[in-house]
Amino acid sequence: MRDLALEEDLTTDLSILQSHLDGMINRVQQNSNALRRFQAFERHLLNLNSLSEMIIHILEDGKAFFDLDAISLCLVDKENELSEYLIQDGFDIKAARQLTLLKDRHQLKTLFGFAVKPYIGAYHPKCSEFFNYTDRKPISVALIPLIRRGKYLGSLNFGSFQQERFIDTMATDFIEHMISVVSICLENNLNFEMMRRTSFIDTLTGVNNRRFLEQRLGEEIDRCQRSGEPLSCLFLDIDYFKSINDTHGHQAGDYVLKQVAGSVKNLLRNNDVLARYGGEEFVALLSNLNESKLIAIAERIRSTIESLNMVFDGKPIQVTISIGAASYSASKHILSSAADIAMRLIESSDAALYQAKHNGRNRIENNGFIIDRTLMESAVSY
Repeated sequence: MRDLALEEDLTTDLSILQSHLDGMINRVQQNSNALRRFQAFERHLLNLNSLSEMIIHILEDGKAFFDLDAISLCLVDKENELSEYLIQDGFDIKAARQLTLLKDRHQLKTLFGFAVKPYIGAYHPKCSEFFNYTDRKPISVALIPLIRRGKYLGSLNFGSFQQERFIDTMATDFIEHMISVVSICLENNLNFEMMRRTSFIDTLTGVNNRRFLEQRLGEEIDRCQRSGEPLSCLFLDIDYFKSINDTHGHQAGDYVLKQVAGSVKNLLRNNDVLARYGGEEFVALLSNLNESKLIAIAERIRSTIESLNMVFDGKPIQVTISIGAASYSASKHILSSAADIAMRLIESSDAALYQAKHNGRNRIENNGFIIDRTLMESAVSY
């Protein structure tokens, strides 16, 4: 009888041990799977080439990679540089509700304190701004500060509808490793964007330079040929600019260039491109506009510049601008090369600008739509 009871106790103990062992094996498998997911996420993150690609990867792929119910990214954008980088890449900031751009680091400093440790635990009202894109708030969260060289870059925020998913007693090795990887990638992308911006920006006026225009023009034509949407070009030239320099000095001329560039840029959409082509000439690329809307925008630019009250060194400067317009709409059947279309679009709008100058300046001339050369030649042969 005693032997039977002892055998039953041993069987029970073995069952308990087996249950513990199964639990440990299950946790090891879960941790192994989580590590593999993170390594795949990390490899992809390290191979991305732009800030916009990084944000998309984190917000869209991160949720699935880490089996989250909610994810958001907060970035410090004190000088609006990030906004400009993203807009130039065609990133729709307004549609990216999981992305928050902060004007200063105060909120992050208040949340994470001097210890700069992740906040892991129950959802708290102070977390609300990081999850305001969703009606259903998470129950447990991990708010991860992104810091590089002692400077707050932002935070990566995880949310779960399970109370036990993120608790304050959980190990943070994995999360701290993520802080390092994401922060390094973010810093590298910011540095890259800064260098790219420097190489593609005209330092005097703050708008894009000719190098950027030539690169972007090819991309826009490719997009136009895929989508069938028209692409328009405005060639702008400040009237009698040499006379401004001769009369008021070159510093006054620089002032006029900056004022004109800023005014034109403010009249264009975020996805339009404005570049200083050379000297007092600027080129604007505008997508998906019919001729009437294009000419309306050109007229708004012309009249705005004419009405500017420019004063330099106490002396008023009257400035007008001449504009040449041309557009391209891809053929559905025959497509010329992007390089050929780019050259002809610039030439056509430049010729229209010359005509505007010849006809008295402070006016707009439109050369209409150019067509695919191959299509035009085929039409002649028949």
